[in-house]
Amino acid sequence: MAVTSTEQNNHAENSAACNMERDASARQPGRWRDWLERSDVGRLWTELHRIVCHHPLVRASQSAGLLMEGEGRSSAYNDLTQELFVALLSKGRFQHYLDTGMTDAEIECEIGQIELTNILTAELRKRHPESYRLARRISTIVQSSSNFRRFDGGGDDSYRRLSDRVYGLSEWPDDKPRRPTHELEHRVQMVPVRQRDTRMVGCTGDAQIIINNSDLEDLIISVLEAVDSPVDVRTLRSLVLSRLPVMDIYLVPLSGDDAEDGRPSPEPVDGRDNPEQGLLRREAEREAAGYVDRFLANLYHAVRGKSKQYNRILGVLWYCYLSPEHMTQLQAAARLGVSDSLVSDYRKRIEQQLRALAFTEIEEARRFEMALRERVRALVEEGAAV
Repeated sequence: MAVTSTEQNNHAENSAACNMERDASARQPGRWRDWLERSDVGRLWTELHRIVCHHPLVRASQSAGLLMEGEGRSSAYNDLTQELFVALLSKGRFQHYLDTGMTDAEIECEIGQIELTNILTAELRKRHPESYRLARRISTIVQSSSNFRRFDGGGDDSYRRLSDRVYGLSEWPDDKPRRPTHELEHRVQMVPVRQRDTRMVGCTGDAQIIINNSDLEDLIISVLEAVDSPVDVRTLRSLVLSRLPVMDIYLVPLSGDDAEDGRPSPEPVDGRDNPEQGLLRREAEREAAGYVDRFLANLYHAVRGKSKQYNRILGVLWYCYLSPEHMTQLQAAARLGVSDSLVSDYRKRIEQQLRALAFTEIEEARRFEMALRERVRALVEEGAAV
């Protein structure tokens, strides 16, 4: 038994040493200036791929479903690496690093902490615009308002991210005890869900207020009073957002579709619609079909009525958004026989037309997605534009 225990300890120590060595090699900056001066594109791409693989926000985005896995995790990492490489090249950052005499460590720090982070946060903002905007507003309010203060001792914040800092009401004592997460989620149910403020704001007038700052601050106070505990910023944002009518409409499969999640659901003895349900269903289907017609017509006008370009943008819409294959951008470009940049341009046009739709209920968006999937599937199979 003693020999077995010693062997296990040695194996654990060797594994820990290997992990420490791998982590150290991941943190060691590459010889960026040398590769840039020699224009070693292959080595630059490899090092960018290393930064992508070890970036914590990339791993978080992977687990959150922001990075689509085509044939595995490496496919998503390759796509993101290519996007990062093109962004740096188009902005002239490689030449800037040489002209300003930046060191290897400074170059790697800027690429990882600024350029790559900007790409990922832009994707998050695009997929979940309302949640992203409200989360930032909540963080700003708890930091700036006199009604809140920190309960984690403050100190050196360089090693503590904002989402991990603990806040509570200013009137609470310093020794206020914290409650477990499951209890927080149960107690927050006492706070009523706020009504949605539909006034349009923003420089282009395409975003709704949802809730103004004073009401949002009152809601944060109500949430903290209900949970009666200091909370870290990440959990606080989740609790507050659960009391708001947030609708982040994006072309992804909706989890509420019973036909796709595969789980059995109880059915009544007579599953047929009654006359009122049938009327409402047909009316909703006609309304969804009308949204689809307008959406496709806007796409047709976005490519100036050219049939070839319209067929391509329909292909991008199908392969990148609606197809169950969930292709990456590079895979869609290869399938359609076009460049990656053209697919990216078509995606921007599609999302611009999507944002122009005015849905007021989640059910409307779900029916629109189902009707759009069937229509586009038929168009892509036929290879014809309507």
